[in-house]
Amino acid sequence: MINHRHLEWDGCVNARDLGGLPTADGRTTRWGAIVRADAPHQLTASGWSAVHAHGIRTVIDLRCADERQPDLVPRPADLETVHLPLEDYSDSEFWDRWRPLFHTPLSYQPFLHHFPDRMAAVIAVVARARPGGVLIHCAAGRDRTGLVSLVLLALAGVSPELIADDHDLSHARLRPLLEQLGRSGEEQTIHDHIAREGTTARESLLSTVTSVDFDTRLHHGGLSPTDLAAVRARLVGCATVDAKAVDACL
Repeated sequence: MINHRHLEWDGCVNARDLGGLPTADGRTTRWGAIVRADAPHQLTASGWSAVHAHGIRTVIDLRCADERQPDLVPRPADLETVHLPLEDYSDSEFWDRWRPLFHTPLSYQPFLHHFPDRMAAVIAVVARARPGGVLIHCAAGRDRTGLVSLVLLALAGVSPELIADDHDLSHARLRPLLEQLGRSGEEQTIHDHIAREGTTARESLLSTVTSVDFDTRLHHGGLSPTDLAAVRARLVGCATVDAKAVDACL
């Protein structure tokens, strides 16, 4: 059901639309509202044209400043880019424990517990973005982007199993890139790290989705009820089928 969401943008290998997923109230997530991806700096001119044609008007970059690389070609002039690093290195105790596991689902729950403000800041940008789609990316589009995507899909009411399925899609998409970069053993290394904790990536991710009260965590992080409602409207729209009411939610 979800493989067709992949987007073949020249220069990205792990881009996919979060639309088309069923929600608990019988609706589906909006096509074109949110796209998750790997870093877009290698996009060609045709790649950026495809991004723009898909309706993307806001890009959220979750990477730290020292990770950013110059674009291969200029991105469309009317595209707004927001640099919003997800990491917060101020809590040394957290990083001493979780740094080796940060780029795995094992760190998702502790991160949301320690840094709800970082996630709330990202969700607020999504909620307040101008009309059009929002592209969210980190470096590979798997770990930091995976956590943000998990939160967004949970807020939309997508089932834990489908959220985990979406996360799993990145592994196959990234395999050729990791081989090209000489990092073909990375997936096994991550698996081994998680196995030593007595679980799997999928079990850990499912535990996060089913255990975390996302509304409360985001409220603790400073997200307003207005922004929470706005991000849900962006993700799944209004419950009504009236065209004017639906337009008002865009």
